[in-house]
Amino acid sequence: MTVKQRLTADELWEMPEVPGTRYELVEGELVEMPGTGALHGLIVKTVLLLLDAHVKRHRLGIVLGDGVSYVLSREPDLLRIPDVSFVSHPRIPTGGPPEGYWPFSPDLAVKIVSPSDRFSDVLAKVHEYLAAGTRLVWVVWPEGRSVIVHSADGVAELTSDDALSGAEVLPGFEVRVEQLFDQEI
Repeated sequence: MTVKQRLTADELWEMPEVPGTRYELVEGELVEMPGTGALHGLIVKTVLLLLDAHVKRHRLGIVLGDGVSYVLSREPDLLRIPDVSFVSHPRIPTGGPPEGYWPFSPDLAVKIVSPSDRFSDVLAKVHEYLAAGTRLVWVVWPEGRSVIVHSADGVAELTSDDALSGAEVLPGFEVRVEQLFDQEI
């Protein structure tokens, strides 16, 4: 019988960094996250820039890019890395963002689906974010040029001509889904 060692988010933070390697924790178990492709990176950049412009203009909080980790639950620890995230001003600690992982879930988590992602894994992450208090989760599907929006109010699938809204989480934010996939080179 093999016993797997469980780690805490604090122990993961203290581990030496391995260049080009990212880890999430699932029930305290270390899960290596594969790198992403160029198209994925371009969509992350587009979503980040669209959100950041709106959030800065309306002073709503901060938008963070890929690589920022959130501790969604403890004992065993669950740590996830959304592709793009948003934290509202009232939730940012007085001293500013933490040096390490965010100790709570983001207000908005964005997942850009890669060809290697399994639907069941994507859905599990959505449920984890919502259970941890994330108010809005966008799952962006490049292949279908669509977005599935998850919130406490339910699920909505949006296609390229539909408007993607920030709802109560990002008041006034709205873009056509197609804009997320427009990559001018």
